[in-house]
Amino acid sequence: MSKILALILMAGSLLSGAPKKPKLVVAIVIDQFRYDYLTRYRSDYHGGFDLLLTKGAVFTNARYQHFPTVTAVGHSIFLSGAMPALSGIVANSWYDREAGMQVTCVSDPETRLVGGLPGAGSSPRRMLVDTVGDELKIADDNQSRVIGISLKDRAAILPAGHMANAAYWFDGKSGNFVSSTYYFAEVPAWVSEANAARPADQYAGETWLGHQMPQPGQLYSALEATPYGNEIVEAFAERALAAEQLGQRGVTDLLAVSFSSNDYVGHAYGPDSPEARAISVATDKLLGKFFAALDRALGLDNVLVVLTADHGVAPVPEVNTARHMPGGRVPEGVIAKTVQDALSRKYGQFDWTSATLESVVYLNHELIAVRKLDLAEVERTAAGALREVPHVFRVYTGVELATGQALEDSVGRMAMNGYFPRRGADLEVLTDPYWIIGSTTTTHSLPFGYDTHVPVIFLGPGIRAGEYDNNIAPNDIAPTLATILRVETPSGSFGRVLAEMFAQ
Repeated sequence: MSKILALILMAGSLLSGAPKKPKLVVAIVIDQFRYDYLTRYRSDYHGGFDLLLTKGAVFTNARYQHFPTVTAVGHSIFLSGAMPALSGIVANSWYDREAGMQVTCVSDPETRLVGGLPGAGSSPRRMLVDTVGDELKIADDNQSRVIGISLKDRAAILPAGHMANAAYWFDGKSGNFVSSTYYFAEVPAWVSEANAARPADQYAGETWLGHQMPQPGQLYSALEATPYGNEIVEAFAERALAAEQLGQRGVTDLLAVSFSSNDYVGHAYGPDSPEARAISVATDKLLGKFFAALDRALGLDNVLVVLTADHGVAPVPEVNTARHMPGGRVPEGVIAKTVQDALSRKYGQFDWTSATLESVVYLNHELIAVRKLDLAEVERTAAGALREVPHVFRVYTGVELATGQALEDSVGRMAMNGYFPRRGADLEVLTDPYWIIGSTTTTHSLPFGYDTHVPVIFLGPGIRAGEYDNNIAPNDIAPTLATILRVETPSGSFGRVLAEMFAQ
C-alpha cells in the first residue's frame, strides 16, 4: 500500500470517529462560575444544568493555564484556543504605550455604536488570532452565520471572532441591545423591534432576595447583578435564533451566548453568599428554558452545546477568616506606592509609572530612556521592593517573561502564557492564595484553583455522556469543535482534541 493511500485511509478513519456535524453550535459561557457550583448546588438543579450533567460529557478537572484569569482572556480563549501570549488579549484593559492611554480589549476608535445612544463602538480588532466561527465561515464561503450575545461587549465580541455576522451587548444607558459599525451601519429590523419592546423595563420595582430594582434610569445597571440581566440575554438569544433562522438554512451556524450576571453577583456578594447560590439556581432554570427553545426550533439532536466559564472567584477574605482559613486584603494603592518609592530612592524623584492597573505596573519607559537607565535593572529594583510587601507571592518582570526567565514551575508557565510583550506590563504582582488587593468584596485573576477551575461540558449528537476526570484546559474546546465541524483548527490554538468523549 502506498504511503499516500495509507494516509488517506488513516484520515478517513480519524474523521469517522468524530460526531456528525450539527446544524447549530451553541457556545455558552457563564461569567465567573466555579466548577464547584455544579457540585455544591447539585440537588437544586432540575433544568439546564441537570440536562448537561446527566446527558453531557462533563470534564471535572478543566483548569485555565494562564495569568491573569479575567473575563476578556477567558472569553478570547473559549473559541480560539489561544493563550494571551499569542492572542494579544492580555487583560480586560491595558496601557497602550503608543497611544499613551488605557484601552479596553475591544475598544475601537474607528467604530461607532449602533442601536442605542451615540457613542464609541467596539470590535475584535485587538484580538490577533481567529476563532472556530471564523474558520467555519472560511470553510463554507461565508454561508454560516455566527452571532455573539452578552451583557458585556467583550463577552459578545471575542468568542464570535473577526468574521461574525454580529455581536450584540446590552447598553446600560439606553436599555437597548447594541452593536457597532464594525458589523453593519444599522442594527437589523428584528433588533430594533426587540429594543422597542423595552425588555428591561419590565423589571422596574421587582425584588430579588430583598434587592429591589429601581425605576428606569438607574434600572439598567442595577439589573446586572441579578438574574434579570441573564433573562434579557436569554430572551434576546431566542429572538436571534428565530430571526436569523440559525441552524435552519442547510449550513452549520454558531451562536455564542455569555451570561454575565453571575459575575456581577459574585463580585458584589462573594461565592459563599445566598445570592451566589440563588443566581446559580436561576441560571439552571434559564438554561432549561433556552434548551427547550432550541429543541422546539431544531431538535436538540441537531444542536451541539458546549458550556464553560471564563474564570472562578476567590472567597471573600472576611468569610475565610471566620472559618479559620487563610486570606486577607492587601491595601489598595500599595503596589503603585511601593514602586514609586523604591525607584525614587534609587534614581531620583520622578514619576516612574505610566499606569497601574489592578496588580500590574507599566513603568515610564520615556523617563527611563532619558535617564539612560537599563530597563531590566529598573524592573528588578521595583520587583525587589514589591517582594517585601506582606502577602505578595510572586513578582514577575516584563523582561523575565519576555525572555523565558520566569520560574519554571506551573505558576511561572502560567505567567508566561499570559504575557504578550507589546501589551504586557513591566511588573506583574501575584498575591498569596486567598489574598486580594483592595476593598472590593472579592475578585479573581490569580493562578490558583478557585480562579482557574471551571466547567467544560459538551452535549449533542455523537457525544458520549459521562464524567471525564482527566486534566484538561478550556483551550481544548476550540480544536475539539474544529474537529467536529471539519474545519481548520483556529490559528493560535494551544489545545488538544477531546476525542475521549466521541461515541464509537
